[in-house]
Amino acid sequence: MQKIKNGLKKFFFPSDDASRWMRILPYLVLGVLTFSVFVGGTLGWEYTNSAEFCGTSCHTMPPEYSAYLVSPHARVQCVECHIGRDPFAARFTRKAGDLRHVVLNITGAYEYPIRATHMRPAQETCETCHYPQKFSADSLRQLSNYSLDEDNSQFEMYLIMKTGGGSAREGLGRGIHWHVENEVYFYATDPLQQVIPYIKVVDVDGQETEYFDLAAELDSAEIPEEELHRMDCITCHNRITHRVPQPEEAIGNALNQGLISADLPFIVREGVALLDQEYEEKETGLQAIEGLEDFYQENYPEVYADQLGEIETAITVLKDIFVDNVFPDQEVDWDTHPDNLGHKDNPGCFRCHDGKHFTEEKEAIRLECNICHSIPVVYEQNALTTNIEVVTGPEPVSHTLTTWIALHGQLKDNSCQACHTTPESISDLSKLEGKPEADNSFCGNEACHGSAWRFAGFDSPALQPILSEQLEELIGAIPEPESHGEALTYAGSIGGMLDTRCAACHGAGATGGLDVTSYAGLLAGGDSGAGVTPGELDGSWVYLRQTETTAHYMQLSEDEIMLLREWILAGAPE
Repeated sequence: MQKIKNGLKKFFFPSDDASRWMRILPYLVLGVLTFSVFVGGTLGWEYTNSAEFCGTSCHTMPPEYSAYLVSPHARVQCVECHIGRDPFAARFTRKAGDLRHVVLNITGAYEYPIRATHMRPAQETCETCHYPQKFSADSLRQLSNYSLDEDNSQFEMYLIMKTGGGSAREGLGRGIHWHVENEVYFYATDPLQQVIPYIKVVDVDGQETEYFDLAAELDSAEIPEEELHRMDCITCHNRITHRVPQPEEAIGNALNQGLISADLPFIVREGVALLDQEYEEKETGLQAIEGLEDFYQENYPEVYADQLGEIETAITVLKDIFVDNVFPDQEVDWDTHPDNLGHKDNPGCFRCHDGKHFTEEKEAIRLECNICHSIPVVYEQNALTTNIEVVTGPEPVSHTLTTWIALHGQLKDNSCQACHTTPESISDLSKLEGKPEADNSFCGNEACHGSAWRFAGFDSPALQPILSEQLEELIGAIPEPESHGEALTYAGSIGGMLDTRCAACHGAGATGGLDVTSYAGLLAGGDSGAGVTPGELDGSWVYLRQTETTAHYMQLSEDEIMLLREWILAGAPE
């Protein structure tokens, strides 16, 4: 040991008679060592910040890494979200504080399934790339689905997403991203934020509006202020980088990509059944998937003989789907982590928009489909076009109620057909009970009526008294024509009647070209012909339309139709 010390001392502190190189060499060695430590430390820092290190060096990460690799953020490093993009000192201390995960990993002390906690705020992660004040225009979405029948029938669904956003200062702040442009706070009663009984909205003037789940019996005064969460990107996009598709979706994607042949009978049904089971070990699940070959050999021997290659390929693809999404060791599968983006497989949007969150004034958080997207339309086989309805004109008073989606099945009559198509098998909407027959009509929309919306609150017992009360109010809310005298003239009684009943559509802007708010406009008519021809009922489209079998929106009463008839036959005096 003493010899080593003496050697080092002689090397770094050479004698006065040593050569020039012997005096320079210690500094060169120190420089090289310093440079090596710097480079090695930098490379080590960069490697430990890589997604590969995060995803493969820890035995707890395979489920998240597998999903990450096929996510929209596959080129974003894990640390950019989980540690942040702050200066080096902040990132270093945060990373050092997470050394506890190393201990948990070595000792195997993790509790499964693992849940992410203490995520960086969206303002420090998502919004460093996605500028929240930018307005996003509506976008068309095409969703491919497959049935569980023998033919694996494919059906396409179209809808327009109203992404919205943008600064309210620019007159925007609408659409789905309204939720992050405005101040919206919520209180959740569970760690995964799936049960939200209370929401508070603060407008630009500081006015607060509170919504309560009718079934919760909650007092806002009892909610600790620190337990209120402000809505941000992660409130809805909580699994955007680690999303696990449901078996139906995963198999549908494989069919769309041609990885699995749709000609194999019941491949969707059988594949979903195999993937959706709970297996104690991964190997057990893989062996079960291999049994698909036996299914075709026993039930479809001809298919087995002719398409054995396609069957084997399907088994391989199903195994890949299973391996990428199911991890028994970490207790992770399709349903472990709820995905808040949507409202079919998880509560998602329906955590708040479930139809039973009300203010004290009995105003609900709206639940209409066309708040965040257009009414979805299922493509009709062999149809040349698919029409998506977008509301551009005035709506009936009933449609403006915040509970309209829950009431519309109870308040329907033939006047609905003035704007909406109905199933051909239904001649009288007022006698319809339950859901209409699913077809390509607006009222028979199978995208709406073909699913059981199990997270909506329509059946909540606490909701029914409010719906009954509002239904009675709505039935009595049809406006009565204003009285403008007894004279049977346009200025006396007819003009006021038509203005009350018809001007919402046939006024300024004139739907169909007809303007009933002036005498000249009424006589001139619109696209169908003269609105009123003095003395001639057959030449007066306003009268003819009101006497058709199909009721008209804002239909005149029988007495009002008789008054209109009498006025026309009298020469329609002004």
